[in-house]
Amino acid sequence: MPVLRRTATGASRVVRSRWSKRIVAAAALVTVTVVGVTVGVLLGARGESDVGPFRVAFHLTLGTEGGTEVAVPPLGSLFVDSHDGPAQLTVRLDSLDQRRTEALINDPAALAQAGDTAPQDLRDALVRLGLRTLGASVLVSMLLAAVTLRSVRRVAWSGGLALLITGSTLGVAAGTLRPQALAEPRYEGLLANAPALIGDAQRIADDYGRYAEQLQRLVGNVGKLYATVSSLPIYQASPDTTRLLHVSDLHLNPAAWPVIQTVIEQYDIDAVIDTGDITDWGSEPETNYVSMISQLDVPYVYIRGNHDSPRTAAAVASQPNAVVLDNSVTVVAGVTIAGIADPRFTPDKRDAASGPWDESPTTVEGTGELLATTIRALDTPVDIALVHDPAAAPALNGAAPLVLAGHTHRREVTVLPPTDGMTTRLAVQGSTGGAGLRGLEGDEPTPLAMSVLYLGPDQQLQAYDDIRVGGTGTAQVSLDRTVTDEAPPISAAVPSTAPTPVGRPSDR
Repeated sequence: MPVLRRTATGASRVVRSRWSKRIVAAAALVTVTVVGVTVGVLLGARGESDVGPFRVAFHLTLGTEGGTEVAVPPLGSLFVDSHDGPAQLTVRLDSLDQRRTEALINDPAALAQAGDTAPQDLRDALVRLGLRTLGASVLVSMLLAAVTLRSVRRVAWSGGLALLITGSTLGVAAGTLRPQALAEPRYEGLLANAPALIGDAQRIADDYGRYAEQLQRLVGNVGKLYATVSSLPIYQASPDTTRLLHVSDLHLNPAAWPVIQTVIEQYDIDAVIDTGDITDWGSEPETNYVSMISQLDVPYVYIRGNHDSPRTAAAVASQPNAVVLDNSVTVVAGVTIAGIADPRFTPDKRDAASGPWDESPTTVEGTGELLATTIRALDTPVDIALVHDPAAAPALNGAAPLVLAGHTHRREVTVLPPTDGMTTRLAVQGSTGGAGLRGLEGDEPTPLAMSVLYLGPDQQLQAYDDIRVGGTGTAQVSLDRTVTDEAPPISAAVPSTAPTPVGRPSDR
């Protein structure tokens, strides 16, 4: 019996030893393959190709979110949510053939042809990039396995596993490809260059699957820019597109006015809408700040915020191009706009009591109800309603399709529950003045925030560009485009953005 017991124990140890060796061998194989795939992607997942007049460099990296970056030095970069998965693509316009560019500019037919062939050129380049990535990953993994594992069978297993990992990664990217994402890029770079790269929203009703046209515009715009150098090509406004610039909470920041002026010129803005807090204390010396409104050369629609006094509102109203709304309605650039002033005057938050210009016991929520009553009593529908504090917005649900607000210094867009047969979108603006002097209290300045609103021929919001300039003293800009559900029917689905709840801080 002891002999049998020792024999069984020995056999058990042999079995455990074999399984342990197999587990260790499998772990070593997986580790070597993963390292090989990583090194192979670093070495092989890059290439160059001609797309239109450009020499374009492609680079594939491993990541967690997917997407594509189109880098156009020195203008900036476009970020597109083009696909899912762990493969991130960078497309960089490295050089430009001057002769071919001039030929494209001088020959409209050649430019159209470049736009037609650019998608096929891009597809061919991406296919070559994918094959090169597969080959490099498999080759490096097999070489690394041959050096470390010293087994022909394990080398073959490593190559097959590398092919599976890399192929699956590229397959997920290809399977989740969204060409329509080109309609909603995010731009980072200098503000003056944004219109040339991100394009115009005047054709947002077009077929989003026609990404060949998007590529043609990119080729034409950047080609002209590189060729002429002296000026930026900017799209002219479509006759049936109205562009409004939504600003709020300037808080006496003088840096806000040059940025507003630049956006007005670059985007051919039809009117500016200001949802309040243009000053900090509402005092007499601050009225000089609002005199810059008259230099904008476009209509300026304003409502008073809780940092603005009636004296501030009167100073704004004295500007020749300004309209001050207080439970009233105006028509600007063909858009019917209703607005109401904030009922409070609380420039100093250390004092809970209202200031000397507190003329009415109306609450913030009550102003929303009052404006909704005014709107519903009109014979014509209102396109946009303005309040300073988003807490007043719920009462306007169903009274207007778009409600603009400020006060929170945070950019948030919410789709309210449909009521009265109407869907109301609440768009709360960040601080166009970077929160004023308070924006300098942190480690980094608060960005200057504003939005370009694109309204269709029915005056419904079809798209908007959220612009953030990197704070006082900086010139970097980030621009995000969003296409709304109110845009006309399209042939390819546009991903919707989940609504974000709107908060109401008490310290603004």
